[in-house]
Amino acid sequence: MAMTIRRATVGDAALLSDLAARTFTETFGHLYPAQDLESFLRDAYAADKQAVILSHTDYAVWLLEDDGLAVGHAAAGPCGLPHADASPGDGELKRLYVLASHQNGGWGGQLFDTAERWLLRDGPRTLWVGVWSENFGAQRFYARHGFSQVGTYEFPVGQVRDLEFILRRPADAPPDAV
Repeated sequence: MAMTIRRATVGDAALLSDLAARTFTETFGHLYPAQDLESFLRDAYAADKQAVILSHTDYAVWLLEDDGLAVGHAAAGPCGLPHADASPGDGELKRLYVLASHQNGGWGGQLFDTAERWLLRDGPRTLWVGVWSENFGAQRFYARHGFSQVGTYEFPVGQVRDLEFILRRPADAPPDAV
């Protein structure tokens, strides 16, 4: 295995669209009626939407590749989570997914580190992430990186509304928390 992480470009929009749909389905697809899942994927991960994200200077996406085959991705940008304390200038890890076939090798952590370095490139700032309330592994992962729950919101997938936790790591978090 020749695993690499690279920053995605606008030319990767279709690849990212497919990978995002595959990783979301693999991770959460069993939770939703087929029609709700299909509608969500068609809208949220459409190639044209991925192209907009990839062309925007305030956002960045990285691809995890195994011998050139995309097997994971991370996305980061300005905080868009619905929390009263979210401020302009705060950053958000928007997505972090690795296909099951490539999990438990530390690559999710390396994708996180890559996104975190980018989010903090101009210095310390508050970071946010939303995580499904029943994704206990992700919650433990983010807790190890200094994030704590500060709120909740509903994440719509078709007619289904998932309870999501809003996690935050303050800009002044102690170094041992990261």
